[in-house]
Amino acid sequence: MNTAWNTRAETPADTAAVHAVNAAAFDTPAEADLVDALRADPAWIEGLSMVAVTDRGTVAAYALLTRCHIGDSPALCLAPCAVLPEHQRTGAGSAAIRAVLDAARARGERFVTVLGHPGYYPRFGFERASTYGIGLDIEVPDEALMVLSLDPAHTPPAGTIRYAAPFGI
Repeated sequence: MNTAWNTRAETPADTAAVHAVNAAAFDTPAEADLVDALRADPAWIEGLSMVAVTDRGTVAAYALLTRCHIGDSPALCLAPCAVLPEHQRTGAGSAAIRAVLDAARARGERFVTVLGHPGYYPRFGFERASTYGIGLDIEVPDEALMVLSLDPAHTPPAGTIRYAAPFGI
């Protein structure tokens, strides 16, 4: 198990590898296609698309933050996160997520939302969004919609999350 993954911002040379990681990590190509669509969307923020790479430089994991809003407040959406099957449970995904959250924090971003596995994302500090009066216009399991404040001095605002158009939500 690699315990010290190298992470870095995605570069244009990584586009095909990022697509391949997302295609391999999920049952359908929907997430890989979503990343491609988000690259062309105004919600894309340079430097908030991170990869974890092997010692040989192969992209093993991916994490993306794009602009969303909670009510009228700017926030970020963590999705998708993906790991090549042969590197799952090695810390590669966690390394990519920590790196992208650190990059967002360094940029002065305040809030990150995620719709994901309630047993996984709390390790990064995510909490149930409904605790703060945050929701979606669609039905999702309450425990799966989470929010993280990147700055403890700021409490997440209440409101409905609005994602970038490629998410279709």
